[in-house]
Order: sequence, then C-alpha cells, then structure tokens
Amino acid sequence: MQFEEMGNMSGKTLMLLPGTCCDWQTNFERVIPVLSEKYHLICVNYDGFDGSDVIFPDMITVTEKIEQYIQTKHNGRLDGAIGSSLGSSFVGQLVQRENVHIDHAIFGSPDLDQSGKASAWLQSKLVVPLLTSFTKSEKKQKKTKESLKKMFLMDDEVADKFMACFSKFNPESIKNEYYTDLLTHLKDDINVGHTKAHFIYANKMGEKYLNRYKKYFHNPDIREFDMQHEQWLFGGDEYAKPVLKAIDEFMVMPV
Repeated sequence: MQFEEMGNMSGKTLMLLPGTCCDWQTNFERVIPVLSEKYHLICVNYDGFDGSDVIFPDMITVTEKIEQYIQTKHNGRLDGAIGSSLGSSFVGQLVQRENVHIDHAIFGSPDLDQSGKASAWLQSKLVVPLLTSFTKSEKKQKKTKESLKKMFLMDDEVADKFMACFSKFNPESIKNEYYTDLLTHLKDDINVGHTKAHFIYANKMGEKYLNRYKKYFHNPDIREFDMQHEQWLFGGDEYAKPVLKAIDEFMVMPV
C-alpha cells in the first residue's frame, strides 16, 4: 500500500481513492492541482496497484489497511474522502464499519454493484479478460483506445495514459479487485452520526444508480451532472469545474 500526502497541509484532509485497475496518479491527475490548492490530500494506491510485487488480496483486507493508516496518522478522523468508481466502495466501507470517522463521504458516480459468489465469479470471467487482453495485439489496443475515447470523451493523451495504467498491473490483482468488490456489500440506509454522504450522480449512467444511492445511504446529498461515469476526471474542464465546485460545497457543509 502507498499513502502519499501533499497539497495545502494546513487545509482540510481529503483522501483520494482510485477506481478499478488504476493508481491515483492516473485517476486523479487532472484534478489534483486544483484540489491541492485547498486541501491536505492523502492519495492512496492499493496493494497490487502500488508498483510492488504484492497481489491485491480483497476489498476488506485493503479497507483494514486504510483504517489503520487513518488511525495511526490522522487520529482516526478525516474531513473528507472521495472514491472514484470502485474507490467509492472503500468510502462506503469506511463509513459503514465505523472504525474511523469521515465527516464528508464523497462518492464519484459509482455503480455500487453487489452480487453473490456465483454471479461475481461469472462476471469476473467475462469482464477481467476485457480489461487485460487488449495489450496482446496492436489491433486490440487501437480498438480499446477508440472505445475509451468514444465512451468517456477522452482525448488521445488521456486514453493512452489509462491504457498504460491498465497494462502495467498483474491480472491476478485486477481479478481479485473486481471479484471481491462485487462481494463487498453495503447495508441499506446507512446513517452514521456526523457523517454526510455526498453523491456525484452522472445522469447518463441511468436512474437505477440514483436509486442505489438512495437505497444504501440515509438522506444522501445527491448532485446531478450531465455526464458519463467519472467523466469529470478525464473529459475536460467543462465537466471537471462544476464537480470541483460541488466538492468545495460538500466540504463546508455542516454534519
């Protein structure tokens, strides 16, 4: 595991938790300069995605390591934590388990998929090869790049960086991350005192995800944006600026 702290060290603490097959350097690259001006950032790379030879074990084991770091380095408390996609599963677990305290739990347009073992195994068998096989041929690389650009409106530079990020990690870590995320469930109507759940809702994902946010968290603060899944992180300033403004508003709300 890697934890790197940077930014405005006298500002409020804000932990950044990257998504599937990503490190924080790739996932949050475009927004870190702006966030660093106001916040004391704690950037996390999970086991298996930190440049080491360690294989990602499972979501709960990694959650425990994050909790231990917060307890040891920040007296068990953060002002905020934001999860990108799968990173939101960690934010949800940190709130639900109540071993540390987070004032503002920020969920970056997550899907929050949950399933049983049989379904998780089948989904992993179907999806994980798609995340790893494109490195095997130039034709597949080109096709994957065009898919990323079309789906998320990435430019060439960002698409290349995401593909490079995916290709450098051990497929076993990717499989374990994807599979155990599906098995790491949230309770319904989570309500922790002095913690506010905030959701960045990308409305092009569809209303079923909006309904999940309302199902898992009690009276969440939901902000709707006209974009695809996590498009604010790699789709340009027209997407990033409104979400960054919302994050600033989240972080000053009473809890």
